[in-house]
Amino acid sequence: MARVRLSVAERREELLRAAIEQIEVRGVAAVRIADVASALGVSNALVLYHFSTKEKLVAAAFTYAAEDDLTHLRKLLGRRTSALRRLRAAVRWYAPTGQAKGWRLWIEGWAVALREPALRDVTKGLDQQWKAAIAEVIAEGVAAGEFRCPDPTAAALRLTALLDGLAVQLTSYPGAVPRSRAQEWADEALARELGLPEEK
Repeated sequence: MARVRLSVAERREELLRAAIEQIEVRGVAAVRIADVASALGVSNALVLYHFSTKEKLVAAAFTYAAEDDLTHLRKLLGRRTSALRRLRAAVRWYAPTGQAKGWRLWIEGWAVALREPALRDVTKGLDQQWKAAIAEVIAEGVAAGEFRCPDPTAAALRLTALLDGLAVQLTSYPGAVPRSRAQEWADEALARELGLPEEK
């Protein structure tokens, strides 16, 4: 049966989805161009036509994977409600106990980014976007008098560092930290950063 002809954009998207699936199965270091091609029943040459190297394919796949999460984060933070409600919703969603997907993928990416400059640039840029979005809403809440935070940028860094660390624990060492405890710690950290009394 003949394959349906796809536009360039559709083909790239199909290749990126397949790359993400293969990375999740095999890991970034082990995945090959041939694995992605085989998963779709296409030639290696087709994959290389769109992404000239494995490194470029992996970097593009991580960017693609992050777009949905970044879009959802911006949607949560852009709601017409208080900054505090928006921040709580974002932290609970982003925390490894929430609905954000792909923690295994990101842990793999962080490890490989230590040796791969192209992936390091991608993950660093995505990380900066997350922190900037959180810091912006913290600053909005401070300006509106909802809470106090002397340094929104540093608060965003501390919050995301805690959530990333919890993700490593929950993903790499199942059972090391109960999910309910991880959520409590995330809520407590947000309250501390904003100078709020902790919820009982």
